[in-house]
Amino acid sequence: MAAHNTAAQPEGGPPARLADDTAQGRTTIASTVVQKVAGLAAREIAGVYALGGGVQRAFGALIERIPGAGTSTTAGVTVEVGEKQAAIDLDIVVEYGAGIVDLARAVRRNVITNVERITGLEVIEVNIAVNDIHLPEENGDGDQAQSRVE
Repeated sequence: MAAHNTAAQPEGGPPARLADDTAQGRTTIASTVVQKVAGLAAREIAGVYALGGGVQRAFGALIERIPGAGTSTTAGVTVEVGEKQAAIDLDIVVEYGAGIVDLARAVRRNVITNVERITGLEVIEVNIAVNDIHLPEENGDGDQAQSRVE
């Protein structure tokens, strides 16, 4: 039997972390699982337009156009996962008009609640960097980009 502080490494991914070790067996959680849970929890909050910086969002948009590639749920989310704890960093873009401090508190609360509930890991910190504000006219509808005069 392996020592308690070693972790199995999933193929092609970061090492999995020990979340539970009992006489009946052990449970490990990959860092990417914590990343996805945190990203999804952050997006649940109204006022969060996107996760990631400008380059990450542009790269994600390109990836989404590739058939079968799916969507990136981990863009803008960085995690550090230990055996029993996790620290999470989020890069977010907020909708114009949203109170950034209140929004960040709501995101932090939702991320901590969901990561702890789903993974059983204690979240010791969630750092949030607001990288941009999304303006309504940035939707690319085309109507607003027309000239005011004919």
